[in-house]
Amino acid sequence: MKIIETTEASFQGEFRRIRERKLPADATVEETVRAILADVREKGDEALFAYTERFDGTRLSKDSVEIPAEALDRALREIDGDVREVLRVAAERIERFHENQVIPSWRMEEDGAVMGQETVPLGRVGVYAPGGLAAYPSTVLMGAIPARVAGVREIILATPAKNGVVQPALLAAARLAGVTRVFRIGGAQAVAALAYGTESVPAVDKIVGPGNIYVATAKKLVFGDVGIDMIAGPSEIVVLSDGTGDPAVIAADLLSQAEHDGLASALFLTPDRGLARRVAGEVDRQLKDLLRGEIARQSIEGYGRVIVTRDLEEALDLANRFAPEHLELMVRDPGALLPRVTGAGAVFLGENTPEALGDYLAGPNHILPTGGTARFASPLGVYDFVRRMSVLDFSPQALRRHGETVIRFAGMEGLEAHGRAVSLRLRGKKS
Repeated sequence: MKIIETTEASFQGEFRRIRERKLPADATVEETVRAILADVREKGDEALFAYTERFDGTRLSKDSVEIPAEALDRALREIDGDVREVLRVAAERIERFHENQVIPSWRMEEDGAVMGQETVPLGRVGVYAPGGLAAYPSTVLMGAIPARVAGVREIILATPAKNGVVQPALLAAARLAGVTRVFRIGGAQAVAALAYGTESVPAVDKIVGPGNIYVATAKKLVFGDVGIDMIAGPSEIVVLSDGTGDPAVIAADLLSQAEHDGLASALFLTPDRGLARRVAGEVDRQLKDLLRGEIARQSIEGYGRVIVTRDLEEALDLANRFAPEHLELMVRDPGALLPRVTGAGAVFLGENTPEALGDYLAGPNHILPTGGTARFASPLGVYDFVRRMSVLDFSPQALRRHGETVIRFAGMEGLEAHGRAVSLRLRGKKS
């Protein structure tokens, strides 16, 4: 793994390249996705089924596109007992965490006027979960459980099937998470079906969940017709150390994200040159026997670096500038450093808290902002599955008290009808 120092003349350019990494062939991908979206919007099931057979090798019909509810029950009943227990423990922990995010409705009263906010769950949402060769039951749990906790009535799961098969663990996770319907569709065509609806797939209010570049581009393009959670890019991890930490453990944490995708980014920041060399050597050693070693190698060579900083302050500044999806604080007192973190999707404190805990069952959501968007975006949560409505209720006395001020304000902005809407009411309330 390459080591660079912040004092090198080429550092800023290299850091910018990694931080601003772009997905390849954006224009070509967008053109392809636009065509798929338009086709599914116009032709419905016909186009959805054609693209599914073309890309996933699965021939669908109106009778086979949806997986029956009894198949979910059977999957949960028949999967290996250890797998079922793992899913159950994860589901319970994720649910307990997200119950703390529920936003209650509220009211305030002032001078005879009642104002407040009503929290209303969305009616129907779509959760996208990668499937086929890379299936992630954890994503089903992370996408669907917050929706159920929020009170969403219908939770639709879209997941691609390779040659018609959806992994039983995905179906078992769907049953545990409270998914109401499952469709064996994926890619941009699945996003189109969820956004616009087809004869078989109902349109949803919001689409959440990660996917490949085609899924991410499709979500970007349908936003406005339907809500989305975020436009997720390749995974990222930054590990920050003050010189403490086991080099083998740090290397394993870096590779835990590098093995996701050749475009994933893994950075280790430290002012300790000796630790930097040991971590770089450990990454190279562990790469040799990693099952997904070739993918991880692409990530490490392209977007993975050990960065030697002048001091811990500079390391923290770089971490905040990068605003990573995952940030590990491998320092003596991580709690003291936490208040100074201004950009990260999730922060992992200390050597006993590997990022992998967050991926599966710690409780917090693993669907996180990427590509520097953690500067302003948040993890997926219950709040993504509700709407907030303002509520106003003025008594006659409150209207009289504030009406003339509203009329003057409307006159100041030249909106005569606004003022008249109030003045007509005031005439009838003078007696």
